[in-house]
Amino acid sequence: MEFEISRLDHHGVVSGVIKDLGLIAQIDRLLGVHDQSQVSHGEAIAGMILNGLGFTDRPLSLSPQFFENKALEVLFREGVEASYFNRFKLGRSLDAVDAYGCERLFGELAVSVCRQEGVESRFGCEDTTSFSLTGEYLEAEDSHAVVIARGYSKNHRPDLKQMVLEMMVSQDGGIPLLMKCWSGNSEDTTIFQQRARALVEAWKEAEIPPYFITDSKGYTKDNAVNLKQLCFITRIPETITLAKDKIEEALQADTWQVWDEARKYHCFKVRHYEIDQRWLVVFSQPALQRAQRTVQRAVTKEREQISKAAFHLQAQRFESKSQAHQALEKLERKWQYHRLTKTTLSEYKHYRQKGRPSKNSPFELKIKIEFQVEEDRQGNDHRIQQKACFIVATNGAEDDLSPLEVLRGYQGQDHVEKGFGFLKSPLCFTSSLFVEKPSRLVGLMMVMTLALLVYSVAQRRLRKALEQAKETIPSQIKQPTRRPTMRWVFQCLEGINRVVIKTKGSLKIFINGLNDLRRKIFRLMGGAVARIYLSPSG
Repeated sequence: MEFEISRLDHHGVVSGVIKDLGLIAQIDRLLGVHDQSQVSHGEAIAGMILNGLGFTDRPLSLSPQFFENKALEVLFREGVEASYFNRFKLGRSLDAVDAYGCERLFGELAVSVCRQEGVESRFGCEDTTSFSLTGEYLEAEDSHAVVIARGYSKNHRPDLKQMVLEMMVSQDGGIPLLMKCWSGNSEDTTIFQQRARALVEAWKEAEIPPYFITDSKGYTKDNAVNLKQLCFITRIPETITLAKDKIEEALQADTWQVWDEARKYHCFKVRHYEIDQRWLVVFSQPALQRAQRTVQRAVTKEREQISKAAFHLQAQRFESKSQAHQALEKLERKWQYHRLTKTTLSEYKHYRQKGRPSKNSPFELKIKIEFQVEEDRQGNDHRIQQKACFIVATNGAEDDLSPLEVLRGYQGQDHVEKGFGFLKSPLCFTSSLFVEKPSRLVGLMMVMTLALLVYSVAQRRLRKALEQAKETIPSQIKQPTRRPTMRWVFQCLEGINRVVIKTKGSLKIFINGLNDLRRKIFRLMGGAVARIYLSPSG
């Protein structure tokens, strides 16, 4: 009798979703299959996804070690070995991805996935982030390739070179719809402008025009010509004069409509950049609290600066009163959060000779100035009120999109941030970008975004199944929930093994480590996931 025990854990969920989506077959169809390859490009990319969603903080070069004790015949197919996923094979697959076009390949796969899963993609949330990179990278041979360079670091690591990832996700489950890598010194305004121009062509034949949702970097005068041809929801930069006026007008009118317990809004119809729009001025209690802390820190800092400046100014002696007043006015112009309350001028005898002056020592009168300040409470309260407001704009008709739908649409922008947070997690192998060629680095970023797509689809499936079945599973704090994160579900599946018992003339296979909760999860997810865990001999 022989026993073979291999780890399954949550990897069967990832593999099952990949199989249900048909990603391996689609990738092989698009990239081609080499007759002598032990694993195809599709299987190699699936292996990278499994590694990335393994949450082991293991770089790609150690993929064979990652797969050593895994049930590869279940995760892939019979005959696949861990050694097949070596760095040479993975590197060649990344080269094939780059040759085909990362943005093109991901877009075609995402369209297929959204069609299969019935993902509502009417609202596309767009944003960018930067990935800091260590080590040396080879020069790109293609002049149009991504350049690893220094730029504005959203990771707060300006000392490191970086690359920029652009991503658009759906509000329905946070499914990535498109991705593109940019050089490390690319600016958001340029990226958003080029994306808007591309979407004008891509969406012009759509029966129901999708909404392009972006932050304030996408709302510029140069990009207005593209936005005018799209349906958009965006945040308006507070630096625009009209935006300041509308916020002030909303605060003065005080005729707000309720969004929820913490927020309210005021709607204006405006024409800006030659686009007829609705601007929703939003007043937020959380933003108010943040503004209060921000202004208080600024008040404290400015008070310290004033104290230092006052010490030096009051030590000076001026030729005339007007000269003293001018010096104080110059200083006062720098104050934002304080105001002058008292000024005192006094005469000071300045003797021309050194030493102790005698009764008849010559002297001249100098002017000494002293002043007092206090916090400008009324002005600061108004500043806090202004900082608690922001503007969300849309050119969509009110019949098509109500004000609350506009606000909820913009609120869905956090799906992109959550996606970026997932990709930058220390346990996701985008934190270990140890590849030398920029082209392979771009290919790896595409695979990472594809891993996010698989993760998001799995999470959406489970949440939807729980909602339809009116069932729940325990959360991290043992409370029933219908919206668990897949990360938590993966943790719940630790310790599942596939056991194969071989005897003369018979073969028995069973899954060790199942319990009622785990069976419930697999039953709800269905498809290949249920077959892997609940029908191991099938």
